[in-house]
Amino acid sequence: AVNEAGHLTLGGCDAVELAREFGTPLYVFDEETLRHQCREFQSQFQSRHPDTVVAYAAKAYLGRALAAILAQEGLALDVVSGGELAIAASVSFPPQRIYFHGNNKSEEELREALDYGVGRIVIDNFHEMQLLNGLSAAKGGRQKVLLRLSPGIDPHTHAHTTTGTLDSKFGIPLPTGQAEAAVRQPLEMPGLELMGLHVHLGSPVFELEPYRQAVDVVLAFAAEMGKQYGFQMLEFSPGGGFAVQ
Repeated sequence: AVNEAGHLTLGGCDAVELAREFGTPLYVFDEETLRHQCREFQSQFQSRHPDTVVAYAAKAYLGRALAAILAQEGLALDVVSGGELAIAASVSFPPQRIYFHGNNKSEEELREALDYGVGRIVIDNFHEMQLLNGLSAAKGGRQKVLLRLSPGIDPHTHAHTTTGTLDSKFGIPLPTGQAEAAVRQPLEMPGLELMGLHVHLGSPVFELEPYRQAVDVVLAFAAEMGKQYGFQMLEFSPGGGFAVQ
């Protein structure tokens, strides 16, 4: 919006006045817009499937004020580092609503996640699976995990932000047979409880078709793993990356 002086306004605040007070460059977030988007995402998904969790990816931007808003609005939070987890913890973000992602989690970060009691750790590779099982079993618990698969689907976005194809450094490739081993192994690990599967195709994704393909591929795979090993997929995360309209 523009005010009488012809100045851009953000949440009713004059941008020129904001720049005068705080200097530039200045990032300004409108709390009303953020809360509206939180509610919009939740209502659109949950009206279609009530048992849906909407998670905000901290890597987009995370500060204490935003983390507190997300907590109040009932969203879950994707974190990928000890630093992001520390910001979440500093505002007492409910640990059960935190998903710890990332393809290079350190032993220290996994310990911090276990200590804070994060709801889900998203396992990205076999090394992490072994490491987390050992840490979790030593604590005498069973950490709930999702397994990140790379389904071999091109989301038709920028090469540097495409993550669901076979040569991606993220996730365990599904078409090569490795994904089958990745499902079988945690079922026998005392420190892990495999809740389900996760994929993320990349961002920004402008089309719906890649999501449809990924969902079909993963559901067919899960059904096959159910037949062979008794795997039950209780949770499925189709990832994010929705392009801004």
